[in-house]
Amino acid sequence: MCSGVTEPPGAAVVFRRVGGASGLFWSMLPLFDGASLPVSMETREQKAATDYDADTGGYGHYWEATELQCNSAHSSKMSPLVLGVGVCLAGWIALYALLCYTNGSCGYEWNCRLVTLFHGILAVCITAYIGYVDGPWPFTYPGTKNTPLQITAMVVSLGYFIFDMAWCVYFQTEGLVMLAHHTMSILGILLTLWLGESGIESCAVIFGSEITNPLLQTRWFLKHSGRYNTFLGDLVDVLFVLLFVIMRVFVGGAMLYCELISPRPKFIIKCGGVAMYILSWVFVADIFRFAYRKSSVKFHHWKSPVQVNTDANSHAIKRD
Repeated sequence: MCSGVTEPPGAAVVFRRVGGASGLFWSMLPLFDGASLPVSMETREQKAATDYDADTGGYGHYWEATELQCNSAHSSKMSPLVLGVGVCLAGWIALYALLCYTNGSCGYEWNCRLVTLFHGILAVCITAYIGYVDGPWPFTYPGTKNTPLQITAMVVSLGYFIFDMAWCVYFQTEGLVMLAHHTMSILGILLTLWLGESGIESCAVIFGSEITNPLLQTRWFLKHSGRYNTFLGDLVDVLFVLLFVIMRVFVGGAMLYCELISPRPKFIIKCGGVAMYILSWVFVADIFRFAYRKSSVKFHHWKSPVQVNTDANSHAIKRD
């Protein structure tokens, strides 16, 4: 049932939404018949009586028609979104197939990561424009209605996440944590599109999640091309760890705090934000373990040549 349809049929009123960002209120306007003449209360009651169902003892036809109109309106809004997601999914598959055809010697994962890199750059550019230029600011206005640009960004990313999720499951290249991340991303975007609100928070999450993606893919490409154990590989690792911790822990924590204290976002959206933040901490724990192992290896490699040089110099002195 549509929200706002609370008066009985006998009142014969329509509701109109009025207001802007500062607020909204509902105005009730009398219906008009014929040549713009007001319908009297008696006429309204007579019309309402024609909708009265004697068998059920209520205005069943009226409410059923109203509910049908609501469902039809919602379906008409969702149909273009479903079509858009399908088109984007087909586009990502086509890009992957094209890369495999033209760059088949590099392997399936290499080409899939090229698609991932392209999506990461595209998603960061679109969501950065949404947050910093198009608005609204996600820290101040969470829970607002989705804008066309926000919907576009979410549809593009949803198509990619479905593609990448299917690829990871088929080739079994990722663990449970990454699969959980993809699943939560897909469900979160679907929920935001279904509700028609909180699009700015979803775009902010996409921005924070994908801004480190180019560095992650660059690290993989360096590793599989034999250039990882260089200064460039160390630089990419340092930038990735710093940016990941800043965006996921500090910026993400501030975003979650604004989401939780705001009365606008729905409770289920807040629960999704908490779940994504917990998952971010799981990633951070893995990254800290990786950083500790790599720094330990680097320290031992740095210390070993010094010890070798010291021993060599001492032997040289003894020989003299």
